[in-house]
Order: sequence, then C-alpha cells, then structure tokens
Amino acid sequence: MLGGKNILFHNDGPDTSGQWHFSDVTARSGPITEPIRSFGTFFFDYDNDGWEDLLVFGYYLPNGVGDVAADYMGLPNGGAKPKLYHNNRDGTFSDVTEAMHLNRICHTMGHNYGDLDNDGWLDFYCGTGDPDFKTLIPNRMFRNANGKFFQDVTTATGTGHIQKGHGVAFADLDDDGDQDVYIVMGGAFSGDRARNALYLNPGNTNRWLKLKLVGTKSNRPAIGARIKVALQTPAGPRELYRTVSSGGSFGSNPLRQEIGLGDATAITTVEIRWPGSDTRQTLTALELNHSYQIREGDQTAMVLKLHPVILNHTGPSADRPKLQAKQ
Repeated sequence: MLGGKNILFHNDGPDTSGQWHFSDVTARSGPITEPIRSFGTFFFDYDNDGWEDLLVFGYYLPNGVGDVAADYMGLPNGGAKPKLYHNNRDGTFSDVTEAMHLNRICHTMGHNYGDLDNDGWLDFYCGTGDPDFKTLIPNRMFRNANGKFFQDVTTATGTGHIQKGHGVAFADLDDDGDQDVYIVMGGAFSGDRARNALYLNPGNTNRWLKLKLVGTKSNRPAIGARIKVALQTPAGPRELYRTVSSGGSFGSNPLRQEIGLGDATAITTVEIRWPGSDTRQTLTALELNHSYQIREGDQTAMVLKLHPVILNHTGPSADRPKLQAKQ
C-alpha cells in the first residue's frame, strides 16, 4: 500500500450460498505490513520448498537519484527498501530481506520473475516507473543463488535500462529453451515515451521442460495449479515446484510453464494438483528439453511441437555471457 500498512487477505472459499469470502489475516501472519511506502508485490517460491513466499517492493525516494547513488555506495539514505517474507508453512512469514541481500533500493513499479539460467531457481527483474526525471535510475536484475541469497546481476546481464520500466515478462519468445525478458518503457504522461526493450537470452547448458496445462473440471488455463517435478541429477534426486500464474504485476508471463531443470539427467515424475477440482495427476516418461500439453485427467502428456523463431539482433556477440538488448 502506498502510504499505509500492507494487508494480507486469506481466501476462505465459498459459503453454503456460493458467495466467496476473504478474511484479514495480517495480524497473525507476522511482520508483513512493511514497507509502508510500497507498490508492486508478488508471491513466488524463491527457496523451492513448495511454499510460496512474498516479495513487496518499496516505492519512495525523498532525494531522488541521490538516494539511489548513496545506496549503491553503501551510504545512509531515505529510500524505501523491498521486503522479502519467507513462508514458515504455518500461516506466518519471517522477514529475510537482509539475509537474502535484498536490503537495497529498487523503486519498483513493473516487475516479474523467471529463470534466467535454467538452474531451477527463480530470479526477478525490477522496472522503475516514476515519471519524475529525478528518478531516471537503472532497472535492476537479481539472480537467485540456489535459494541462499540474491545477486545483483544488472551490469553482468546488461539490463540496467534507465528509462521508466512498467510491464515485465519472462518468456521464451524464440522457443530455444531459455527465457528472454521483455519490458515496456515510458512514463505515465502522453509525452513521456521510450521504446520498449527485448533482452535476448544467450543461452546455457542447463536442461528445461515446458508444460501447457489444460483444465477440464478446473479452469481451462489451469491458473492456480501446483506442479512438482521430480528429477534425477548427478548429486541425487531433486524436486522443483511451480504454480501456474502470470507472475508479477504491470506485466504478464506465459501461463505455459517454462521450467529450468539445472543439470538434471532425467525426469522421474511430474505431479499436478489441479485448482478447484483438487484432482491429483502423476505423469511419467517425460523427456528433458521437451514441451508437452497435459490435459486434466489424461494418463499421458501430448508432445507440443513448437517452431523456434530467429530473432535478429545487432547487439554484442551472443557468445558473451549477457542478455542481448533489441529495441
């Protein structure tokens, strides 16, 4: 909430008449009311334990770019910082912002998350949106280091665009197995225009899996479905968790799930819990680096034949370890 305490509502479901109800659980959920001056927020499972955590972005710069410069230099400043709340699995959350290295100014309006390097850990990108020229500051990209902390990889990826960032999407736009990043630029006024940016992912050697879910008893796009992917890796079994959603706010990821599998050597099972119907479905015999459509209730998955698109670009060589910007 921009200027007040944030509020968390629990979905209690429908009553006997079919009316849906939500209850305010803020007081019993832990220290989740800050930052007081905040804007965007999303739930995502940053530590891959199957329980969704909560990230809330600060949105306040009393001294404009001066606060941002001070923050980069480790000096005191008045800018609002984000808050990352870890899900304790009992209805409460814990503030882990400093432990996860996120106690820094992002001043975020548009934002979203995805997996830049297909390692199975969710990364995120912050776009600024303030129309004031005093806040022409870089957008920021953060990489998830195995769920232990976040690394600021803005410079390494070349994604520190200084125009105002609104809608952000992580999506494999050229269907080559890795997620690219698209961001809508420009301010809130009719004369405040900037060209949007598409960052082409140079790729990696990690494996991936794409899943398009189709509900029958559940809603057709399967929004809210929970997915667990069990893998075999050189280090032993590994499990990955995803929830079907469009991601953050002021932007939208594909509902088709694009899941990085790291160094997996095989997919053991894919388990789906369908929303609404609460149907449980387990599939086997899925292959690495493949795309599938899974229909609720079917015993097998259908291979999706995708058609990669060549995205021409004139930026630095794709051999360099950074995202390639095309406007």
